[in-house]
Amino acid sequence: MPISDSNLIKRFIILFFATGAGTGYAPIASGTIATLIPGIPLYLLFSRLSTPLYIIFLVIFIAAAVYFSEAGDRMLGEKDSHKIVIDELAGYLVTMCFAPKTIPAIAAGFLLFRFYDIVKIQPAKWMEDNLPGGMGVVFDDVMAGIYANITLWAGIVIFRFLL
Repeated sequence: MPISDSNLIKRFIILFFATGAGTGYAPIASGTIATLIPGIPLYLLFSRLSTPLYIIFLVIFIAAAVYFSEAGDRMLGEKDSHKIVIDELAGYLVTMCFAPKTIPAIAAGFLLFRFYDIVKIQPAKWMEDNLPGGMGVVFDDVMAGIYANITLWAGIVIFRFLL
């Protein structure tokens, strides 16, 4: 049975967003590449919003990430596929919430987020293993983003750097 044009368009849109504009297809370190491109540019674009609007955008983005992660996994026939990287984008946006818009803060946020995303400190690992579908894919990264945000702010407050 042939696939309709509307199904092809839907598949393209879902996989485009789920794979971070295709960066999820990188042969190695797809999560790191997605956090760099398009993660940092996405943050720079939306960091111009007021704090309340950034938070609203972030909540909507996380909800969309859950949808696109789950739909993308179904289309790819994999559970938590390494090609799905919209969860890394959500986690990095959480990391940078309320952070200074400086190059050192953006770089530190990137490094901290990648560290916490890879290490999976509890309850992030539990979330990844136990939450259903797209929620399990996304919320471990949101938790890594929370850890990274706290660490970033601790560094800013304690050491007065990154400002």
